[in-house]
Amino acid sequence: MKESLVIHVNEFDEVLGFYPKLLVHEKAMLHRAVSVLIFNSKGEWLLQKRAETKYHSGGLWTNTCCTHPYPEEDIKFAAERRLIEEMGMRVKLEKSFDFIYNKKLDKGLTEHEFDHVFIGYSDSLPELNPEEAEDWTYLTTDELELSMKIEPESYTEWFKILFLEARKKVKILKKAI
Repeated sequence: MKESLVIHVNEFDEVLGFYPKLLVHEKAMLHRAVSVLIFNSKGEWLLQKRAETKYHSGGLWTNTCCTHPYPEEDIKFAAERRLIEEMGMRVKLEKSFDFIYNKKLDKGLTEHEFDHVFIGYSDSLPELNPEEAEDWTYLTTDELELSMKIEPESYTEWFKILFLEARKKVKILKKAI
């Protein structure tokens, strides 16, 4: 199977080239990513537990889903595609904010991403792709904050940052869906 290409970008999200996914993570190259946050009508965060077999950060809790857009793929389309692939959910998504981070991971890899964050609201239950995710849960903001404080090693490095950014920038509404 051919390794997928990742979009190498600068700090303005301008394309610099396309490289194999593993190489980008080995060399800590800044690359484009999308993250999805889904909230239910109670304002709870939908989290997934990454499959243990993932190439990094397996078995850790994280945001609803995330991915690297394919070359020439629209970022919103990539977010919607990945939500279906990982969680079996079709949800209307809206772009919320961007952020850049650089964190060392397990297996000698680094995530250095220009992350485009999308949010959506749904009370639908996920239908997990077991190759991507092994569990899911809904947590309130307070429950999530406490859990991350007590067991930070149970969460992905990027979600720890994403959670803090989202708390500042996303108005989490309790609403009818």
